[in-house]
Parts: sequence; structure tokens; C-alpha cells
Amino acid sequence: MPSPAPWPYPFWIAHRGAGKLAPENTLAAFRAGQAHGYHMAECDVTLSADEQPFLLHDATLDRTTDGHGLAADQAWPALADLDAGAWHGPRFRGERLPTLASLAEHARHSGLLLNLELKPGPGQAARTGTVVARVAAGLWAGLTPPLLSSFETASLAAARDAVEALPRALLLERLATGWREAACGLGCAAIVVQHRALDTDAIRQAHEAGLRVLSYTVNGAAEARRLRAAGIDGLITDAIDRFAPDTPG
Repeated sequence: MPSPAPWPYPFWIAHRGAGKLAPENTLAAFRAGQAHGYHMAECDVTLSADEQPFLLHDATLDRTTDGHGLAADQAWPALADLDAGAWHGPRFRGERLPTLASLAEHARHSGLLLNLELKPGPGQAARTGTVVARVAAGLWAGLTPPLLSSFETASLAAARDAVEALPRALLLERLATGWREAACGLGCAAIVVQHRALDTDAIRQAHEAGLRVLSYTVNGAAEARRLRAAGIDGLITDAIDRFAPDTPG
């Protein structure tokens, strides 16, 4: 039975920085998550047209900024001027889209650990994995590295080929046939699975393959207790004001 790789990450992880309490994927969100005691956050990284890694969940800008259209079609100087906070409330007006570099600087000074989900634009799966891995390796040199995760196997394969030492996790909505082989073939340290798809047997199978198991997005106390009892290694949650991160779920 393979031994799981060393695991430096805490059990509780704040989804997109602070769940619903602040504009997602902004520095304001990371500060809010940390103010609630969270030591690790999940966020989404994509590339601009000029290959600047920055934080955004959607392929388009419309939902969480005052911009419009595909983010991958726009160069960073235009993206840098967008308001990424006003949609969430007036007190966040003027919050900007963070670059990966600005997030790394915040992490270096505050001690925040990160799960970076690779969110490639159309046709950019491999390139996103390559660029983000190389940039992250430099930015986090000497620090606990971020965990790179993705639903896109091409992104994870490219990240592995670019910087094999960075830990990776395969995101899965369900456990289809061959999920262990896929994760292990990509050299992943973990899988991150939609919570309803997990039970004790699935977590045991992952552990037997040397994989840690995380779950998204767990917002209910009963579900957190079920997964904790099943042997889960970590939970990603929006409910950062409901779960105390230093105590059991």
C-alpha cells in the first residue's frame, strides 16, 4: 500500500477566500477568512490574454466585476482596472482582481496556505497549468507550496511536467470508473470530490492508493460530521462563520 505524501495543510479550507462573506477571489476575502481563524483558502487562477496569472472563477467577467466578456481575451492592464468588489456590496467597491503575485505576497506576510484551482480559459488548459506552476514555484519558494487542483487533466499534466515538485489534486464531481488510476497517473497527492459522492469506502480506497481526500463545498454540520467520521482529510466550506477551523466539524 503506498504511503500518503507529507500533508502540511489544515483540515478546514475557506472557499474562494471567505465563502459568501466577501467578494470571492479578492484580497478582501482572504483577509475575512483569516479574521475568522482560517489558515488556508481555496481560490481560482486563470490567465489573461498576455498570460498574467490572476484570480477569477468564471470564464467571463460579468458576474463578479464591472467588465464584460471572456477574461482570456483581455490583457492584464485592462483587467487590472476592473472593480471586483462592488457586486458584493458598497463597502467592497474598488476591490481589484488580484494577480497571483499579489496573493503570494499576502500569503508570505500572513502565513495563509492556498489551494489554487486551475481555471483555464477556452483552449488554454495546458498553457494555464504550465504558466501557473512555473510562476507559483517562484513566488512560493521557501514557503509551504500551494496545492494545485483542477477538473482539467490537461492542466494538471502540464503543471506536473513544468514543476513536478508542486503538489497536485484532481477535482471530481463524481467517482467514475478509473478515478484512482487517473489521479495516480497524474502524480496527484490528493483528490477533491463533491461531498455527496464520498463515503467511507471511497475514502478508504483513496487512502490505499496513497491519496489524501478533500471535499467541496461542505456547509452543513451533519455532512461535516459524516465526512469526518468517514476519514476525510479536509473540507472546503463557504460557512466560515459557522465552523470554527481549529475544532472538529
